[in-house]
Amino acid sequence: MEILMSIVSGVLIASAVYLILSKSLLRIIIGTGLLSHGAHLLILTMGGLKNGAAPLLGQHAAAYVDPLPQALILTAIVISFGVTALFLVLAYRAYQELGTDNTDEMRGTEAND
Repeated sequence: MEILMSIVSGVLIASAVYLILSKSLLRIIIGTGLLSHGAHLLILTMGGLKNGAAPLLGQHAAAYVDPLPQALILTAIVISFGVTALFLVLAYRAYQELGTDNTDEMRGTEAND
């Protein structure tokens, strides 16, 4: 199962890099969201996908699950949500001011496509 999750996170990261390298601001924002999701999945996978009980006092189980990767990912999800919201507001404001979401046109250079 870890190999499958590693492949899925690799596909997410690869598609995020492709989107980030585009010229449209909306694609760049979607790419940063995919990159954060790929990183979250990779952290969770490297923490180990095990079955077990929560590590609580007084509970006797054969196997326990490490709660640290889940806590780190929960914090990272909240941070990535805030960053995505900030990027969306900045992109909307830039579109209002400049009338485009193309990064080449924002710089003032002409696109040669």
